This record gives sequence, structure tokens and C-alpha cells, in this order.
Amino acid sequence: MTGLALISVSDKRGIVELASALVEEFNFKIISSGGTAKTLQAAGIPVTLVSEYTGAPEILGGRVKTLHPRIHGGILANLDLESHRRDLQENQIAPFDLVVVNLYPFEETVAQENCPLAEAIEQIDIGGPAMVRASAKNYQHVTILTNPDTYEEYLQQLRENGGKTTLEFRLARAIEAFERTAAYDWAICRYFARIRPELAKFYGLAGKKITTLRYGENPHQKASWYQLGNVATGWAKAVQLQGKELSYNNLVDLEAARALVAEFPPSSPAAVIVKHTNPCGVAVGQTLLSAYEKAYNADSVSAFGGIVAVNQTLDKPTAEAMVKIFLECIVAPAITPEAQEILAKKSNLRVLILPQLAAGNQDDIKTIAGGFLVQDSDTAMESPDSWQVVTEKQPTPQDLEELLFAWRVVKHVKSNAIVVSKDFTTLGVGAGQMNRVGAVKIALEQASNRAQGAYLASDAFFPFDDSVRAAAAAGIRAIVQPGGSIRDEDSIRAANELGVIMVFTGVRHFRH
Repeated sequence: MTGLALISVSDKRGIVELASALVEEFNFKIISSGGTAKTLQAAGIPVTLVSEYTGAPEILGGRVKTLHPRIHGGILANLDLESHRRDLQENQIAPFDLVVVNLYPFEETVAQENCPLAEAIEQIDIGGPAMVRASAKNYQHVTILTNPDTYEEYLQQLRENGGKTTLEFRLARAIEAFERTAAYDWAICRYFARIRPELAKFYGLAGKKITTLRYGENPHQKASWYQLGNVATGWAKAVQLQGKELSYNNLVDLEAARALVAEFPPSSPAAVIVKHTNPCGVAVGQTLLSAYEKAYNADSVSAFGGIVAVNQTLDKPTAEAMVKIFLECIVAPAITPEAQEILAKKSNLRVLILPQLAAGNQDDIKTIAGGFLVQDSDTAMESPDSWQVVTEKQPTPQDLEELLFAWRVVKHVKSNAIVVSKDFTTLGVGAGQMNRVGAVKIALEQASNRAQGAYLASDAFFPFDDSVRAAAAAGIRAIVQPGGSIRDEDSIRAANELGVIMVFTGVRHFRH
């Protein structure tokens, strides 16, 4: 047989092998342009340049090369129609059997820090999406390949079907092609929306499926895992060293643990234990082992079956402590060979390496009936330098450091949220309560007799002075809260009366 293939790719993985097989096994003629043509020619594969085939030169620095009737006529012709066949003959246009196109690396380009606008614009592909969409539209007659991972499957189709592809295969590749162009266009839209948000009228997400999960939050719910866009970031780049496949709930809890442990600089060993997205133990220590042990001892009952995140390379002593109890998942930026060997004894334990722990999403999205809500991710973290001391009793530098620790943690607890801590370790966490004094009581009950001289953080203001009085009765030394209630003076008066330090941050961290 003799086939005609149009090949124009940015990602050149596997393209030489594909083109070689097309020519040698199936007698294809290949039309190509630019860097793709040079790559194939360097490999000794005969190629006809697009400019030679169309009779029109590449112009505008390559911006215009495939936008030509001989290209798009050959892609879009419905060979079942006599009128289309006649148009091809009269205009000396050959129909394409195969189009292999992947797009300019726009997503990779704008993912670079401080990417110039001019560079981003030059990576907006025009001819590529036009050829992809045209080929996908005409899938009954043309095969479109946008993913190098499908090249071998395509060749196998030719070998098994006498040099042809099945309609089912072409339809699958067409759907994949439309998904790719949709994701590509949304990446461009989102890029410009970040530059000029006031001009954007639409917001879209395009996710590349990673896997189908066993189920969602509950067994009766179907679920899948998608990476955002075409460039793997965040958890899509994590390496799972061992353990069972990740579940929906695992991933949600892992993200909660990652976001919290990322609050602490890598220079300060920190460990976080999460259950149902809320931290049950958080600590900073002199070593990673001491941080983990402090976090575990903060609430050893809740730590059972927990998700653990650490912000430093997981070492042997810490791994030895971790395997003493049942844990669901562990994530770290790196791991030593000795630690990995120890954890391997727990074959079901999921161990993940995520070097960029601090790399979260810019947007926070929640679905509602008929739509969704988008907000900036809450990445703000205030410094004690910006806080206001509102009580007569003044904090020491050590007090402020302890309050900062509690403030970092309470930001990641479901509202209404209260955290009690001491020695850079959580002692009690009151999460998701319908009234704030209830959250205070839960946190203080967990802290028990350890609350004497401890610190308390509240994610939002106190509407009444009852929380301050409950904290003082338990022995709390200092409180950090946003302030902003019409009854702030009541809380301040109670703190002064009871000798409790109180600091206002001026920023609220609700977490719904």
C-alpha cells in the first residue's frame, strides 16, 4: 500500500521510529515541516517539505506554513462524497491517511518562573490545533495522533488490519485530539486571565486523567484522578515507592498534610499527622525524629491510621519510629536508602516522595449546584511583625514564636477552629464546630493538664468573651486571633482581667 502522512510535532519522542516504520513497512510518503523535517531527514527518512508540497513558502518566521488548501483539503475531504473527490482531483490534492501533530509547548513555557509575555505568545500554536481539529472532525477517513504513547498501537493497527486502522481506533484518537485542543485552549485562557483577570469572562479547567480510583469518599461513589493541564505538577509528579494504590480519601488527606507541612521552612524539622483532613498532631523539633515523636505523642490515639507529612529527607531513625504503628501514607521531599529499606517491611504502607512540597495550586475551587466558586488559595501567612498586641501584658519573643506556630496550624483546621500548643507541638485541636466556645472546650479537653502555660490560636475572632475566660481557666498563657468583632473590647477586657496575653493578626483564616 501507499499512504500519505503529515507529521509536525514539537514533542519528538518516538517520531523517528514511527516514521521509519511507516516508510519501510507500509510505503508511506511523509510530508513535514520545520524541525520535524530536519529530525527525520537526519535519520535518513525521505521527507517532502510542506513548502514544496504546497508551493507556498513558510512565512512570518514560521507562523504560517501549514495553513494552506492543499494541507487542509487533504485532511478534511470526505472521500464518500463524489464532490469532495472531484475537488481533490481538480486541485491536485492528495488525501491524508495519517496526521501526527502535537502542539507548541505553551503549558511548559508559561510554567517557567517569570515567563515573558512575548515568549508565551510565540508558543501559542495556530496551525497545529487547526490540523488536529480538522483531522479529528474527519476521523472516518483520517487517523489523528497527538500522543507519542499511541504510536506503537497505531502501527499494530496497520499490521493487524492490512495497512488500515479501525473506525473505533480512529474515533478514540479523535476524542483524545479534541480533549487535547480543549485543554490547550483553556491553558491559554487561564494564562491571560491571570494577567488581566478583570477582562476574563469564562473560567475553565482541563484535566488529564491519571487513573480511575477504586471509589470516591464512599464505596458507592465513582471517582477518578486528573492532573491539571498537560504538564504534570504537584501530586501528579510524586513518586510512590511502595504500598497499595492511592484512594480518593488518601489523596485528599495527603493534600491537607502537604499544605500544612509546607508552612514550615525546611530548615526547621516539622512533622504533620492528619486524619480526615484535620491535623491531629503537628510539631517542630531539633531533629526530624523529635518532630515526629512530638507530633505522634500530641494525640497518639488519633494518629493510628493517619497520614504523615515531613518537610525534610526521611531518615532511618524517623522511619524506625514510624513503622511502630499503623499508618496509611507517608510523604516526604526525599528519603534515605536506609529509611526506605525499613519502611519496605510494611508492604501496604503507601510511601510517596514529593520534592516540591510547597508547590500548591493558585486557585481554590468548589462546586455548587449549577456552577462552581473560584478563589485565590489561602497562601497568606502573617508575620508577628505585623501583629497588634492588644493587652496590657506583653509577649516575649519566645511567646511570639509559639503563637506563630499555633497560628500556622489553625489555618489548616476546619472552622470553627481552635488550636492549643506548647513547645512547638499541638496539644489540642477543636475542629469544625458550630460555635467557637465549643471548639475551645474540645481543644482544651484534649490538652488536659498540659494546657498550663500553653498557647491558643483561633482562626476567626471571638464573638464573646466566654472563650477567653475558658482559656484562662485552663491555664492558657497567650492567645492569637484575627480580631474584628464588635465585641473585641469584651475579650480584651477579660484577657487583661485574667492576665492573658492577646494578639490580633488582622487576618482571618476560615476553612470551610
